[in-house]
Amino acid sequence: MSKFIKGTLILLVAGLVTRILGFINRIVIARFIGEEGVGLYMMAFPTFILVVTITQLGLPVAISKYVAEAAAKGDYGKIKKILAVSLATTISLSLIFTPALFLMAPYLSETLFTDPRTRLPLLAIAPIVPIVAVSSVIRGYFQGRQNMKPGAVSQVIEQLIRITLIAVLTKSFLPYGIEYAAAGAMISAVIGELASLAYLITAFKVKKKFPMRQNFFQFVQSGKSTFNELMRIALPTTGSRMIGSISWFFEPIVVAHSLALAGVAAGVATKQYGALTGFALPLLMLPSFITFSLSTSLVPAISEANSKKNFKSIEHLLQQSLRFSLLTGGLAVIVLYVLAEPLMLVMYGTDSGTQFIKLMAPFFIFYYFQGPLQATLQALDLARAAMINSLVGNIAKTAVIFLLASQPAFGINGAALGLTLGFVLVTVLHFATVLKAVSFTFHMREYIKTFAIIAATMWLGFQIWNGIGTGLALSVRVLCSAFAITVVYCMLVLLSGLVKKEEIERLPGIGKPLSLLTFSWNKR
Repeated sequence: MSKFIKGTLILLVAGLVTRILGFINRIVIARFIGEEGVGLYMMAFPTFILVVTITQLGLPVAISKYVAEAAAKGDYGKIKKILAVSLATTISLSLIFTPALFLMAPYLSETLFTDPRTRLPLLAIAPIVPIVAVSSVIRGYFQGRQNMKPGAVSQVIEQLIRITLIAVLTKSFLPYGIEYAAAGAMISAVIGELASLAYLITAFKVKKKFPMRQNFFQFVQSGKSTFNELMRIALPTTGSRMIGSISWFFEPIVVAHSLALAGVAAGVATKQYGALTGFALPLLMLPSFITFSLSTSLVPAISEANSKKNFKSIEHLLQQSLRFSLLTGGLAVIVLYVLAEPLMLVMYGTDSGTQFIKLMAPFFIFYYFQGPLQATLQALDLARAAMINSLVGNIAKTAVIFLLASQPAFGINGAALGLTLGFVLVTVLHFATVLKAVSFTFHMREYIKTFAIIAATMWLGFQIWNGIGTGLALSVRVLCSAFAITVVYCMLVLLSGLVKKEEIERLPGIGKPLSLLTFSWNKR
């Protein structure tokens, strides 16, 4: 099994586990603090992401790329210098921006978010910044070595600690006010990240093949050329992420002010934004753990292939990733669209957000494509082009949100349409940029078959949902319907030959027997 396939499978399993645990966290938050509490949480969260993006400076992707290239040459001195320079940079930045977040919290909450209750969640999340900064450097190192296990395990640890604490902390703080409960949810995230960092440091000490402390500061002082090399990838990557993070930072601000123009009160706007970003979007983004796993594995794999001028391998990796993203994303769109309302009721105890899923789900195929395409651009030293694409998409998104959400006829649905336009445009621009850089063959028959299967399964999905007895408990009915839809979709995919026999054989445990079954079906 290739390093790319093995690394992707490890990240897929970890991603699935962490997403499930993450949803349990969200369900707990929703049940304890409701839409308004989730709204406060989600209004503060983009600010944290913005500060972390500035602190990381795009280094994880650059570390992954250059560590992969140095490891291919056996240059461990170069790897050590990359890590020393990266750690010094991220720690220095975190020492600047963490206090800045503390000082800016009152202004952000009262003036920009128009809801003073967001101050406490902002203060509670600030200590996580240096923790995430150091963790990202170590994860970048392991990804560059195409060893995805430590990063995957650390994600699971973080979620387990968070889920252990979140119910206790939100329930304990709730009597003091909903903003205290939202801050409690943030504190659980800080402690979870700290536990994750402790594991990563331990794994790094065990796995590394060179002494890290020895001559550390000498490596930092003599690392100007290494720093410049890292910045060639890191700065455009940061630019791309900064654009997304700044856009996300302004998103709740633009939504709040737009809805105010539409005549929506601040408290109601917070609830509606909570339903959109705290209930609907996490469900729609659930399959992105698959594309994230592919993207994380793609950067070092394509970087290594590109350094060897193996363009055939680059196209093969990209074709595999896009096909897998389409197949898995297609199933997600079907399940979410067909079961939108019952899923909301089962998970959150409310149908708030159902309309957003119905509106956005058909377009989320574009979002699932975006990760592998961006990873390919970064690995091919086209991070600057990816940054420009992100800038165009996010400007368009923000403009549409303001134009539509400020109209009473659209309201919060205008924000959903703006978000949709943003990620569709970025994905289309990424794809156009990739086509200029590498040769790419369109297998039109595969795409036509896939979309035909998606349409057929969606129609069958509604029949399945309506056919399963209404006398069953709603949660049981949802599970049975989702399982039946998944089985139907997978059978159609296997029968159509969209997944190759040798690819199925690589699945641990069930691969060989399932591949025999596929072969017999295709043979008929």
